[in-house]
Amino acid sequence: MEQYNEPRPRKRGNGFAYFAVGLIGAIIGGFIMAALAPYYIYGKILPYPDTEQNVPGQQIIIEPKEDISIAGAVAKKVMPSVVGISIITLQRDLFFGSRYQEGVGSGVIVDPRGYIVTNSHVVGNNRKKLTVYLIDGREMEGTVLWQDAGLDLAVLKVDVSNLPTADLGDSENIGVGDTAIAIGNPLGLRFERTVTQGIISGLNRSIMVEQSIMEDLIQTDAAINPGNSGGPLINSKGEIIGINTVKVTAEGLGFAIPINVIKPVIKHFVEDGVFNPPYLGIYTLDREIVGFYETDIVIKSGLYIHEVVKGSSAEKAGIKEGDIITHIDNTEVNTMLKLRSVLYYKKPGETVSIKYQRDGNEFEAEAVLQGNQ
Repeated sequence: MEQYNEPRPRKRGNGFAYFAVGLIGAIIGGFIMAALAPYYIYGKILPYPDTEQNVPGQQIIIEPKEDISIAGAVAKKVMPSVVGISIITLQRDLFFGSRYQEGVGSGVIVDPRGYIVTNSHVVGNNRKKLTVYLIDGREMEGTVLWQDAGLDLAVLKVDVSNLPTADLGDSENIGVGDTAIAIGNPLGLRFERTVTQGIISGLNRSIMVEQSIMEDLIQTDAAINPGNSGGPLINSKGEIIGINTVKVTAEGLGFAIPINVIKPVIKHFVEDGVFNPPYLGIYTLDREIVGFYETDIVIKSGLYIHEVVKGSSAEKAGIKEGDIITHIDNTEVNTMLKLRSVLYYKKPGETVSIKYQRDGNEFEAEAVLQGNQ
């Protein structure tokens, strides 16, 4: 039979005694460690601490990046010329009938007499009212003078003078990696004149937008959001190098139309009060855009002519389908946007010289430009 012995109750120790013993042990241990550390721990386990002050290479110095000051200077210079644009359009709905809808975009003043550049899709079609918002708080009605849906560019005007204007740069004198700054009204006028900064990520890009191709665009990772459309893309000198147009779904992929294609249009409006696009009568493909088509066409340089309009200036000059245009008035043309830029400086009725290749041979012809069809 197992026996069960009840354990004896333990005597409670004196708490103060335990505390005193622990304190004395800690003090003794501290003295020992202080005595041994310089000889054993440092130099063997840990490096000796540096007792020198201001030793080179030891300080962490944070210097402001140059781009920060550049962005601030650019914003201060260009922001007064950036405008907000509000469009009231009449939308026809199968179920709800006709209704008015407001859209908001951006634009940039390019002449003190009230000429403004924006996107064609910003001003839209069937517009009933177009309002321009200036930086000084004024709101005024704008008139669309010209728009090209294919280029997605438009010129409008407000009846006021002595406005702040932006300097126009050279979109052919830019490179991948250059600073790119965008100013616009993302998500509406509530966030008007928002500044974003990035770089130029690519050049001569072509993208498909609603079953049409926009070619020779500037690609940037500067944030471009709805409402930024029509606003300027700016270089580090505060010069406009492009007009922001679209952003694809992938993050950091925004696009702008090179400013050089609109510069001759502005020139005509400022000097003549009107722009009548000259017409050569050809449809071309450049090296970048030919990849969108199922074709074995190979283009090393120049523009491949895939169609010549009957009765056009080009046909009368002897240009045929399959020819490759290399120069207009001794200016090399390798992109369709460059061809437009050269022709837009001309007027209907003027004569241009055309250099082209056919079956490996070079030819030259002259064509009298017609008014746009």
